[in-house]
This record gives sequence, structure tokens and C-alpha cells, in this order.
Amino acid sequence: MTQTPSYQNRIELLQGTLDMLILRTLQWGAQHGYGISQAIRINSGDVLQVETGSLYPALHRLERQGWVRSEWKLTESKQRAKYYRITALGKKQLLSDQTRWRTIVDAIAAIMQADPKRS
Repeated sequence: MTQTPSYQNRIELLQGTLDMLILRTLQWGAQHGYGISQAIRINSGDVLQVETGSLYPALHRLERQGWVRSEWKLTESKQRAKYYRITALGKKQLLSDQTRWRTIVDAIAAIMQADPKRS
């Protein structure tokens, strides 16, 4: 079984990371599911692609936690779609997630840049 280059370069997201990215995109304004996935794809330079099977369970989980709210609206093309928006509780969670994410990124960078002679 051969793998296509796009499959080999695909980055799997941890659940918490996906939640953080969804909350971040919703900080830019209310959006439907397809718009959220497009925002993540475009703003990651086409590196991150969120599949429907991951996106909607995450949105439902975020809604149950009170971090997002949803309502049905008409899209620009006059189709009914569920639009999601971040709540005050979601904004607080995003700030916490961003702080934790930065700590992890800094720790990984320190390890990757460490001089093996100093170990």
C-alpha cells in the first residue's frame, strides 16, 4: 500500500489541540462547521485539515462544556447551517489552553535545541 505525499505529511491533532484551534477560529466571529475547517486549513498554510468526523464531535463536546453556543442561520448561499460562536467561558478556556500550549512548545523547543554534549 503506497501512501500519497499529502497523507505522509498529514499531521494528526490531539483532541485538546483541536478544541483550542476551533475556539481560536471562533474568536474571529461566528462560523459554521465548514467555515471553521476552512479557517484552520487556510491559516495553517494547508498543513492542518480537520475532517468532518473529528470536527463535529469536537463542536458538540465544546457546546456541552459551555465553551460555544450554536444557532441555525442561513448561509450566504441561502442554505440552513448551524453557526457556532465562542462564549465568555470559551474565551477563558482558550486563554488557559494558549498558556499551556506555549509552555509545551517552549519545552519541546528546548529539548530539540539542547546540546547533546551538555547532557
